[in-house]
Amino acid sequence: MMIKYCFLAVFMFSLGMHAQNNSYWQQHVSYEMDIDMDVKSHQFIGKQKLTYTNNSPDRLTKVFYHLYFNAFQPNSEMDIRLQTIKDPDSRMTNNVGTKEKPITQSRISILKPDEIGFMKVNSLEKDGVSLEYKVQGTVLEVELDKPIKAGETVVFTMDFLGQVPLQIRRSGRDSKEGVAYSMAQWYPKMAEYDFEGWHADAYIAREFHGVWGDFDVKLHIDKKYTVGASGYLQNANEVGHGYEDEGVKVKKSKSKKLTWHFKAPNVHDFTWAADPKFKHDILETTSGTKLHFIYKKNMKKKYLKNWKELQPKTAALLSYYNEHIGAYPYKQYSVIQGGDGGMEYAMSTLITGEREFGSLVGVVAHEMAHSWFQFVLATNEQKYPWMDEGFTTYISNIAEDLVLEGKAENPNEGSYSSYYNLVNYKIQEPLTTHADCFKFNYAYGVSSYSKGALFLSQLEYIIGKENVAESLKKYYADFKFKHPVPNDIKRSAEKISGISLEWYLNHWTQTTNTIDYSVSVTNGNEVLLERLGRMPMPIDLKVSYADGSVEEFYIPLVAMRGEKATSAKLLPDWSWVLPNYSFVTTKDVVKAEIDVSKRMADIDEKNNVWPAIKEEK
Repeated sequence: MMIKYCFLAVFMFSLGMHAQNNSYWQQHVSYEMDIDMDVKSHQFIGKQKLTYTNNSPDRLTKVFYHLYFNAFQPNSEMDIRLQTIKDPDSRMTNNVGTKEKPITQSRISILKPDEIGFMKVNSLEKDGVSLEYKVQGTVLEVELDKPIKAGETVVFTMDFLGQVPLQIRRSGRDSKEGVAYSMAQWYPKMAEYDFEGWHADAYIAREFHGVWGDFDVKLHIDKKYTVGASGYLQNANEVGHGYEDEGVKVKKSKSKKLTWHFKAPNVHDFTWAADPKFKHDILETTSGTKLHFIYKKNMKKKYLKNWKELQPKTAALLSYYNEHIGAYPYKQYSVIQGGDGGMEYAMSTLITGEREFGSLVGVVAHEMAHSWFQFVLATNEQKYPWMDEGFTTYISNIAEDLVLEGKAENPNEGSYSSYYNLVNYKIQEPLTTHADCFKFNYAYGVSSYSKGALFLSQLEYIIGKENVAESLKKYYADFKFKHPVPNDIKRSAEKISGISLEWYLNHWTQTTNTIDYSVSVTNGNEVLLERLGRMPMPIDLKVSYADGSVEEFYIPLVAMRGEKATSAKLLPDWSWVLPNYSFVTTKDVVKAEIDVSKRMADIDEKNNVWPAIKEEK
């Protein structure tokens, strides 16, 4: 009996440890930073206090910081990548050739010493003890004096010097539109450590992954500059610039600089922008979120008009996302002119501002949606850019069409076209490819944005539009602030729909298998279906009869272990191992068509209809 009892006790203990080791955890950071900015030299002196809590079950013997600004130096990894990839980002290159012989030149490769970016760490301590460290490009590798134990909290203190590079990608100074500072990825940032280990990736110009935490930032900058940033301004009535409370008269500062004090709770990054000619508007919304619009007041009149008309549209977008994804958890959001396109950040976005109205609404619709899919859900963008960019594209296309009253039958139709082009170019790679490692920039873009959007749009075809809508809400509710992975969106959709989707996640994201089905009719009423592509799908089929009547059929996959709700006639399941499927109707058929909704990404629509569509000469 004693032996049995001991065995049982050990067994139960091991089960408990297994459950504990597989429970969710994440690290936590708390930043306090004091930044003194020199707008003449474009350099800033920084002091950083980082309180780091190791919530993992592991002992950490090293830590890593990202030093993003080091990418903007000749011969950096970002620079070399620009010079070696076949289709470099045009925003980061110059054309120095001719029409007959085009030659692209990396803009980083020609930066002068006062134009480069750098991040120099002058000292680093942990709990008052100096640490040894080495810089490898955009990564700081730190040897700890003693390990950080599981559950332990330590304090890192750092003095650093940064130089802001010319605007080339996302961050920098003196953009094409004249914005002085777009300060993204600007400070030494602790790398993420999760169940997969350290994510100390070099900065090659792609996506990011960060640790949840709180930011307390004090910025000292020339008093003429208006600042927009992540977080809540703590001393609005001291700095003014449109932030002050109504009726407050801000005292003029006698010093050359103002101190801006921001706090951003429960975010995984902090961004700011500044310019002496920024205009600042505020719009209160019914949800209680205050919208800030910060843009150049010396733009052309038509652009200024667009920025004014943008404001109620932004409020409408906020309402749409609150209703169709989940409540935005912060009380402010800033739309700031800056950067070199559009990029999402915590509680804010940087966008280029000299745009036509539709383009301005479109970029805000996209970047704002990232506040849910990236800055609240926070997938690892480097590993799963399709979950971030793709889901954002899917929902923002719908929202943009709604607020602009476009009334498109399928707002994501453009994503289908882009995906088909990618397939035809034969340069597709699996969505599991790391964001930095795609062979072509074009393939990365279409895969992450378009094919990622089709994951949800096509899911409407598989489980039904209403189920996809409810799945997104469940996904957000269950995984906000938790860094979800692909299996999490799959499980949310499975729980809502009751349909197994492992086959879908595998084929669509882990392979380059394509969908291609054909339909034909023999003997007047025998319908023949053939799977020509490697990826299986359920089939929606519309059949028109000689007597003028129409009948719809639905063929689920065996692998689905269920079926979507539909008014169509249910036929026996189709196993993916069988390339052919047939059934007989009670009437003579004059037309048969697969997927009239066009939600299934079939790469050859011509054979989806019988009789075959005649090609125009």
